[in-house]
Amino acid sequence: MGGTTRRGFLGTAAAAGGGVALAAPQRAVAQGSAAPQTVAVLGGGVAGLTAAHELAERGFRVTVYERKALGGKARSMDVPNSATGGREPLPGEHGFRFIPGIYHNLPDTMRRIPFPGNPNGVHDNLVAPKEMLFARSGGREDIRIPLPWPGNTPAELTPDEIRRALTSLLDTAFNLPLHEALYFANRFLVFLTSCDERRDEVWERMPWWEFVRAGRMSYDYQRILAIGITRNIVATKAEEASTRTVGTLLEAFAFNLLGRGADGALDRILNAPTNEAWIDPWVTYLRSLGVEFNIGWTVRDLTLEAGRIAGAVMEDPGGARRTVTADHYISAMPVEHARRTWNSAVRAADPQLAECDRLETDWMTGIQFYLTERTPILHGHLDLIDSPWSLTAIAQAQHWPGHDFPKDFGDGTVADCLSVDVSEWDRPGILYGKTAKQCTRTEVAREVWAQLKAALNDTGRTVLKDSVLHSWFLDPAVDGLGTPNPVNEEQLLIHPTGTFHHRPRSATKIPNLFLSGDYVAVPIDLATMEGANTSARQAVNALLDRVGSAAERCTVTPLYRAPELEPLKRHDRTRHLLRLPNLFDIG
Repeated sequence: MGGTTRRGFLGTAAAAGGGVALAAPQRAVAQGSAAPQTVAVLGGGVAGLTAAHELAERGFRVTVYERKALGGKARSMDVPNSATGGREPLPGEHGFRFIPGIYHNLPDTMRRIPFPGNPNGVHDNLVAPKEMLFARSGGREDIRIPLPWPGNTPAELTPDEIRRALTSLLDTAFNLPLHEALYFANRFLVFLTSCDERRDEVWERMPWWEFVRAGRMSYDYQRILAIGITRNIVATKAEEASTRTVGTLLEAFAFNLLGRGADGALDRILNAPTNEAWIDPWVTYLRSLGVEFNIGWTVRDLTLEAGRIAGAVMEDPGGARRTVTADHYISAMPVEHARRTWNSAVRAADPQLAECDRLETDWMTGIQFYLTERTPILHGHLDLIDSPWSLTAIAQAQHWPGHDFPKDFGDGTVADCLSVDVSEWDRPGILYGKTAKQCTRTEVAREVWAQLKAALNDTGRTVLKDSVLHSWFLDPAVDGLGTPNPVNEEQLLIHPTGTFHHRPRSATKIPNLFLSGDYVAVPIDLATMEGANTSARQAVNALLDRVGSAAERCTVTPLYRAPELEPLKRHDRTRHLLRLPNLFDIG
């Protein structure tokens, strides 16, 4: 990034600099009040930082309380004891960042975070990979797909790569019967033309596996179009995943590929470690707006008096109990942590809080492999669709042009970082025959490495070599592996059937309590950074309404809707009301 390191940025960047034009904050106080309102934001992940951003720009006095580290699951993590010779520690992540073009609200926030030399702030740190790979195991050729976008030149192809590409396409074509491909296309058409009511009432209650009739289809159909989509995108089992959720995302990605309603390319990643490219500049900007941050503070309870939140009971970094007070409170913690802070009185004040107990989370966690040689598997993401643990991965160094890995990170011998997400933790692997949760941390690393090699080294060339493996780093939020009680402190909301109907609104019936997080009901029905950002905007708008503020409301941009499909959806609404199937639903 032009030689600007993460620590260098924090030391030298002016918070209002970077060439980003920012409107002066609009004072937002309650009607009849002269003093700024105070807001306690409980949680410092994407949801909490977004809420603080929108509130501070409108003149509120904001304090953020974060249990662990700012950025939440989106943050970078330094690998402990990995730096020598004045270099920075090796960069670790909860999982690689993926900010597709279907997002609109998060990119808008990123444009408003100043970054030196970037006209569009942090948003200019997003880059578009040129291709993606569906890696097959068992000697089957991998499927390499270019990702066209203006300014994206195709990757160079050698005669061998051309041969492999043709082989993979023919192999998939012959193994995926034509009638199955046509049937899936028809099912997708059914969803595209379904009205909102049918999606909410019927497809929300039907598993994706059943919707696409995967049980009667071939292995390739099941692995690619049922299991692969749900585990690697939604982190939910195909037999349980809501058709409404899976179909909504596929619809958005399809239009993104067509350049319709997109903020940018289908696949976008950051051009440096996440904290350097995004989180640290964000925190610096928020501090310039007067936002205060208290790190190491854990929310234990919310006190209700006279129908309002009177205080948040905290445990400070020293373990002492303290009560924090403010005019308003935004709960911006993940649902599994937030609902522990809602006592019986708080729950009784708003029944939708109790509904959150029915929301489910699962494990989707990152592991990084540090290599002593550059490993340009391809210029983009890998999806290992045959891997038992549903692995996705990306080689980072090629996407971080401002960094020379050996000079900048670690002990001077690391040349690349292969970042992997593990989506399936309850299925036996190929090396030990145990689930990921049953394995020790070392066994998890060895098993993931073995599954990577099984998918990438099985067609006559060695992509990954044991000799270049320097070290690995598994997200420390995962603990107790190999014991009867494995835990993951940073799980991901999943979307089994019926989930949509249990997700809460940002506004609660408690006048000064608002909800923000990827579990809150938002237009993008998926636990994502976009969902967290959108929910925070909704929470701030609800707060502004409550205090009668004249400040401009936050924009909340929904997913793209194709206008030419609207007549078909209106027709389907009539059929749905008459209890008839969709016009294209052939069963």
